[in-house]
Amino acid sequence: MTKLSVNINKVATIRNARGGLSPDVLQFAKDCYEYGADGITVHPRPDERHIRNKDVRDLSKIFPKLDCEFNIEGYPDERLINLVLESNPTQVTLVPDPPGVLTSDSGWDTIEHYEFLKPIISKFQEAGIRVSLFMDTDISMLSRAKELQTDRIEFYTGEFAKQYPLDKAYSIKHLKSAYEHCQMIGLDVNAGHDLSLDNLKFFKENLPMTKEVSIGHALISDCLYFGLQNVIPMYKRLLV
Repeated sequence: MTKLSVNINKVATIRNARGGLSPDVLQFAKDCYEYGADGITVHPRPDERHIRNKDVRDLSKIFPKLDCEFNIEGYPDERLINLVLESNPTQVTLVPDPPGVLTSDSGWDTIEHYEFLKPIISKFQEAGIRVSLFMDTDISMLSRAKELQTDRIEFYTGEFAKQYPLDKAYSIKHLKSAYEHCQMIGLDVNAGHDLSLDNLKFFKENLPMTKEVSIGHALISDCLYFGLQNVIPMYKRLLV
């Protein structure tokens, strides 16, 4: 079964819009676990416009008590590297986001950034932290990711989600080819970005051995209509 990691950035966005502590990010993470989520994902950006560094530190204290994975995403500058090593998550997902970007919308060029990524990946792995690289579907880049000895890659699925309502077969074509290449070279696969109740079942059917999906915006939006206690099982049923 593919694991569901809930990205709670949007919960922090709502809190920050009004100030104060409501909604409570830590309680929301605990509730996600209670309702069946396998993991929690956060992406602490330098401007702290949603998840703050303090949130990451506070969350890191509750996960040893839960049978739940903790995944920290971000661009591996000195700030993030130190925060990850301090927080000791289950997994770190490295994304090539420049400062100020609205959302992660492209994967690493593992050829150009090979020498930059190699020591960072090793540092996290030496600390016992699983490493995933945010990637597009270019076969040569995926092969180079394998050479970097990353534990996993996370497919950017934004283009799939955009094309899905227009042409299902075309939407999954490049992802499926890239996934099959990863299976062939022994590279484990995660996925994330704009996966939803509408497209997740089709995605899972075509990439069945995906280890984990990270879902935030769509899942949090669905909570407005269905409630968190219902939404988590709704997504989990699509991942069987």
